[in-house]
Amino acid sequence: MTEIQGNILLTGATGFLGFRTLERLSKLDTVENIIACGRTLRPEAKIDSPKIHYQLGDLTNPDYVRSLFENHKIDYIIHCAALSSPWGTYQQFYQTNVLPQRNLIKRAEEHQIKRFVFISSPSVYSNFKDRLNVKESDPLPAKSVNQYAATKREAEILLEKSTLNWISLRPRALVGRGDTVIMPRVIRAVNEGRLKIIGNGENIADLTPVSNVVDAILLSLTAPSSALGKVYNISNGNPVRLWDAIQKTISLVGLTPPNKKVPASVAMTAASVMEFLARYFTRKEPVFTRYGVSVLAQSFTMDISLAREYLGYEPHQSTEEAIEEFVDWYQANHS
Repeated sequence: MTEIQGNILLTGATGFLGFRTLERLSKLDTVENIIACGRTLRPEAKIDSPKIHYQLGDLTNPDYVRSLFENHKIDYIIHCAALSSPWGTYQQFYQTNVLPQRNLIKRAEEHQIKRFVFISSPSVYSNFKDRLNVKESDPLPAKSVNQYAATKREAEILLEKSTLNWISLRPRALVGRGDTVIMPRVIRAVNEGRLKIIGNGENIADLTPVSNVVDAILLSLTAPSSALGKVYNISNGNPVRLWDAIQKTISLVGLTPPNKKVPASVAMTAASVMEFLARYFTRKEPVFTRYGVSVLAQSFTMDISLAREYLGYEPHQSTEEAIEEFVDWYQANHS
């Protein structure tokens, strides 16, 4: 792999993927400085390294973004920051997923950075149906499943229209040490007695070790020019039965996995009602969303041959290893 030389601006550096990316970058000899952005920095998420310069702030603020480029020489941008949630208004998602992209692109073009790597989402493919072996070239749904997916696609389009050397990655369902999203939510639902198997429990899905996504990011920074200007699916290319993985994780952390099943159609109807009530009456995020039901009940897998061909991407950690890594970390931090 060609070496990454110079200074890197990393957004979302205090989140799950951002932290793991920052951790890896800090160990590379040829990386000189990393400007690590985030809104807040928890003590346990802080990495002490002379290379790392934390610059906390709000990427929706153009003055803050301008200051990042005026105060530091930046060669590469890795944009991980996002609002990732199944529920919220378009304005909330626009503010967090589109406006920062616009601000970063503007300054990146002015300062002629070498490369912009954007972390997008495979939720842009979702259409409330089983989807198998999805390719980047497949037509996207006419209507996005939620505002998160809609604004992620908007952010992709902004980059596609820019003059930058860019790569967009669509990593699927990250798992591993430091996960604060997928498995912790599952464990919380078990503890609250509200997790049931939705559907027949046979659906398959891509779960991707976060370490493999970090590999893809680093490869994107040094990939040949032929790889630029493309969107890439990132997963393990080895789907698992989703509920087997969920139940294994629950068992490993010492809890009893659910065995009761709810038909997907019943769950989807209930979620539709909850969304209606939330949208027009309670104004609070519903317990279930249609997108959440779809993720748990339907099959979703992606073709990663493009990333293999152009980025030289090969998954090195298995999903099973990443689950065990998560369990070890979770038990050490939640005992």
